[in-house]
Amino acid sequence: MMRDVERFRGWPATLSEGPVGLRPLRLRDVKAWRETRLRNADWLRPWEPSNPETPLFRTGLGPYTSMVGTLRKEARQGLAMPWVVTYDEVFAGQLTIGAIVWGSARSAQVGYWVDGRLAGRGIIPTALAMAIDHCFFTAGLHRVEASIRPENHASRRVVEKLGFREEGIRRRQLHIDGAWRDHICYALTVEDVPRGLLVQWRRAREAAAHGGSPHEEV
Repeated sequence: MMRDVERFRGWPATLSEGPVGLRPLRLRDVKAWRETRLRNADWLRPWEPSNPETPLFRTGLGPYTSMVGTLRKEARQGLAMPWVVTYDEVFAGQLTIGAIVWGSARSAQVGYWVDGRLAGRGIIPTALAMAIDHCFFTAGLHRVEASIRPENHASRRVVEKLGFREEGIRRRQLHIDGAWRDHICYALTVEDVPRGLLVQWRRAREAAAHGGSPHEEV
């Protein structure tokens, strides 16, 4: 394990593309996190794991401190990359590359959420494209998966627009909003984006801006 952690490159990392940024999650983000989570409770609750560390109905310092402590420890161990998503340098959500497995797998899971009042601006697809490129070309991962509830059409559009493959249903995979829920597994490997996912996403947005079909963005 120690040898794998020593090869964990590129963390901490701060990334940006236009007004969208990714920076490491920090304790002093608590005020913005708490306000955003409280305001977005109904928006987020149907899609988030039922996790006692970060329940939506508790917005005090305790759950946040516990979450940040856990994620920072995992980051030091080479098991996670926990980012804040920013828009025009303002807190806009979170994106975490977690459950990192090294050795022969070199794989990870991605999870994300965005402030509902900022939805529709392409923030999460841009942030996810940056994060995937960082995983593949800096950290040295080979595969990243996203598990999404079938009913979460907005989140599914994000990964589908970025070219993630749909790999089937995982029955009752995660405990979400009080019950075990099915999820669709989406995945990308480094071979799928040899020139980088962000370049691919830029081209898709430019094509849409010059006569392509407009689509709703998250």
